[in-house]
Amino acid sequence: MRVSVADGGEIAEVRRRHLAALAYELEARGLSCRLAGPGGSMLRVHGPRTLRQIMVVATPVGAGWSYLWPGGGMADAAAAVVAADRIAGLLG
Repeated sequence: MRVSVADGGEIAEVRRRHLAALAYELEARGLSCRLAGPGGSMLRVHGPRTLRQIMVVATPVGAGWSYLWPGGGMADAAAAVVAADRIAGLLG
């Protein structure tokens, strides 16, 4: 088993980059997004037409990163477009 050791600042920066990429894709689909939580560790996503909202996190998984959201939602962070389509469908 390989264990990667990275400082918390590096992980936080990668997390924010993934969340920012997802926010860009979600905003292109008409959803409102805002970083929330300590150090921008979560993304609040709001569907302006339905008034529903969810929180999305990005977390290290294996050798990569994944987005997670309520209801068992999960997508590879390398595929922000796919995650945005799923979340837009949920909040649309």
